Amino acid sequence: MKSLVTGDLGYSFRHNMPISELILDRLPATLLLVSVSILLAAAIGSSLGLLAGFTRGRWPDAAISFLALLGYATPLFWLGLMLVVIFSVRLRLLPSSGMTTVGADYTGLFFLADLGAHLVLPAVTLGLFYLATYARIVRASTLDILSMDYIRVAISKGASGPRLAFVHVLRNAMLPVLTIFGVQFATALGGAVVVEVVFGWPGIGRLAQEALLQRDANLLLGILFFSAMLVSIVNLLVDFLYSVVDPRIKLQ
Repeated sequence: MKSLVTGDLGYSFRHNMPISELILDRLPATLLLVSVSILLAAAIGSSLGLLAGFTRGRWPDAAISFLALLGYATPLFWLGLMLVVIFSVRLRLLPSSGMTTVGADYTGLFFLADLGAHLVLPAVTLGLFYLATYARIVRASTLDILSMDYIRVAISKGASGPRLAFVHVLRNAMLPVLTIFGVQFATALGGAVVVEVVFGWPGIGRLAQEALLQRDANLLLGILFFSAMLVSIVNLLVDFLYSVVDPRIKLQ
């Protein structure tokens, strides 16, 4: 317990270095992948869910609901492989693996462009699963909000179109999204294992897979402990942001 409190997670004899240093070295790659994936999913999924809620019963609603269900049911490893086949093998538009181009030694904007090109496919693969979840939740929340009295009052005062959607509906419809953000961060870390293995992304997920194959128990336990602490911190931040977004909720 003293070692855990002081950040000493042990030593990995397979990698010949302290576990804390090994995890912290891989952490930025995983945080970048997970953060971009969830933010991308939240932005696009919320927009699609809002559109589906406002077009209930019409073809945009049916199309978005079908695509959301399809994205939710598609396995991550299969989706990742198909994106590699299409965009890397056939079209040759994006790199298929890694975080940066090996031996390129880019700096500045060229480095950011190279990193972004390598990030597109893994971020889209991981984000599509959560995009479907956000779209379904925001659609249900939008339908519930549109039936409330203050929306009728806003419409009677002339609010319509973008003002009604973004000023009166979207902010309240986003509250359930913020609620599940912390939970999905935990599942995204688990999903990152599959995505990082498929795309050769040098993050904690790939490190966990290597530790499993090498039977490095110390490293696996260190990754488990560090991931649990990270998820706890993110959930605390989400609770704080929830009180900021909705002033009616006060932190105790």
